[in-house]
Amino acid sequence: MDRKLERILQKVQKPARYVGGEYGQTIKDIDQVRTRVALCFPDIYEIGMSNIGLRILYHTANQMPGVWCERVFMPWEDMEEAMRREGIPLYALESGDPVHMFDVIAFSLGYEMAYTTVLAMLDLAGVPIRASERKSLTPLVIAGGTCAYNPEPLADFIDLFIVGEGEEVNGELIEALTKARDEGLSKEEFLRRAAQIPGVYVPSLYAVSYKEDGAIEAVTPREGAPLPVVKRIVQDFDAAPFPTETIIPTMEIVHDRTALELFRGCVRGCRFCQAGFVYRPIRSRSKETLVRQAQKALEYSGYEELTLASLSTSDYRELTPLCDDLLEYCTPRKISLSLPSLRADNFSVELMEKIQAVRKTGLTFAPEAGSQRLRDVINKNVTEEDLLETCKIAFEGGWSAVKLYFMLGLPTETDEDVLAIADLAEKVLRIWKQHASNKKRGVRITVSTSCFVPKPFTPFQWAAQVPMEEYRRRVELLRSAIRSRAITYNWHDPETSFIEAVLSRGDRRLCAVLEHVQKNGGRLEAWEGYFDIKRWEAAFRDCGVDPAFYALRERGEEEVFPWEVTSVGVPRSFFRREWEKAFKGAVTPDCRENCSGCGAVALLKGGRRCDE
Repeated sequence: MDRKLERILQKVQKPARYVGGEYGQTIKDIDQVRTRVALCFPDIYEIGMSNIGLRILYHTANQMPGVWCERVFMPWEDMEEAMRREGIPLYALESGDPVHMFDVIAFSLGYEMAYTTVLAMLDLAGVPIRASERKSLTPLVIAGGTCAYNPEPLADFIDLFIVGEGEEVNGELIEALTKARDEGLSKEEFLRRAAQIPGVYVPSLYAVSYKEDGAIEAVTPREGAPLPVVKRIVQDFDAAPFPTETIIPTMEIVHDRTALELFRGCVRGCRFCQAGFVYRPIRSRSKETLVRQAQKALEYSGYEELTLASLSTSDYRELTPLCDDLLEYCTPRKISLSLPSLRADNFSVELMEKIQAVRKTGLTFAPEAGSQRLRDVINKNVTEEDLLETCKIAFEGGWSAVKLYFMLGLPTETDEDVLAIADLAEKVLRIWKQHASNKKRGVRITVSTSCFVPKPFTPFQWAAQVPMEEYRRRVELLRSAIRSRAITYNWHDPETSFIEAVLSRGDRRLCAVLEHVQKNGGRLEAWEGYFDIKRWEAAFRDCGVDPAFYALRERGEEEVFPWEVTSVGVPRSFFRREWEKAFKGAVTPDCRENCSGCGAVALLKGGRRCDE
């Protein structure tokens, strides 16, 4: 280890973030390595190491001969200041080598508020931020993840984007890069070739023109680049790689446990939810595969908690027999089983008994809206009766803590809908008073609200976000309506949600804004103490960009969206049909009840159907 780094680590918070050396990390003989990949997560170690996707991509890349993939995280403020002061560039944990030495610098984009951190990491690595300033073929800066479905706000900084699931396409891209280096291709020649790989979007190969009102007029591809770039998916999810021998952190992380990914996709169609559409079609792992993976992962890691992770765990077809098999292994070893993403309409006594078999934790449900009218608008397909019956089962079973998540500012929301949240929380409290098995323990009911953010590739992608002042008014309305001390109310600040809305629906004109914010200290902005709305306001003003144009404006029916350079496999016509149904209060049933014809099944090869 560098002597300067040794001195620094003695003075910063949590030095374990920066040293690597964990059990399970991949170390390779550098003489046998042809391509080096820096897998960058634009947040701190504790967050990045909790990300299942990062672990999967790390594992799959390191399975490739001649490829060495290493982890890179954003340092906390004290460490970054020390590194800049001592002239230490951003480095990878496994080797300690500077990131600028790597062939590929790959960013995982899970949330929009990480965008400035991407730029800060490039800057700390000594790599030019703008793609046009990086003339050589390597390092190649790439990005993928959920936010890559609208790549445009980062178009000036990223050489290419991976659209969709990366397990397979990442390997194809690395092989193509290795071949291009052997052939002596220029960066431009390689990018033209890479654009032909399904699921790869190269921003420099697309020209964007604008109308007088600021809306996009047209997107014109060149050099044979496809339009749109259709997302890649893993066809056989049961056979997809999953790391059972994974890195064991030497410090506590946010999700410090073994996690299993049951399936991808969603059988519901909540109209506000991007994940429910971009992860389609539905593909599951078999019960036998999951049990085998769980046992291997638990034996390797020594963890005492196993969590079943998917968009909605309780939608897994074989959940009950899966839990039976897992508990057969977990119970005698005192390993707890947690199901963090349950639906209020399919929680049962049987399921309750299974998840409390070892250790009872709090329950979390997300009705999203307080009134049935608004739940129908957003297609939540959960009734008040569903929620109250679920709480009754939980309270009778000994639970005494329930968290309820809602959004404020949903399309068509009225004050009556806001007040209905308080009314619903009071009804949950009454259910506890009537059915709690042990009232001496008391009850904790937590109501949390966030500001609705209209997202690409959802039926609400046309919607406007409510102004911050209006959101605050609705928060105060709800706060004043909650009177019981047994009910705690938490709300998310609207400033962050406003910027998230701008970035999620933005275009290339936001690149200048992001660079301005980063150069003026913007990074780690998902953290409350680091976000500064004044910094963003100054950037919008200096760059001549109106943020309201992106966040607070309802889009016209035929308007060209920036994100339509990509495709999630669900056509615009389906989203528009769902948008129109929302305003009629018409619901679209569960996919298993009646296929809604979203079109994502066309991504599956060989005539297969989703959820089979």
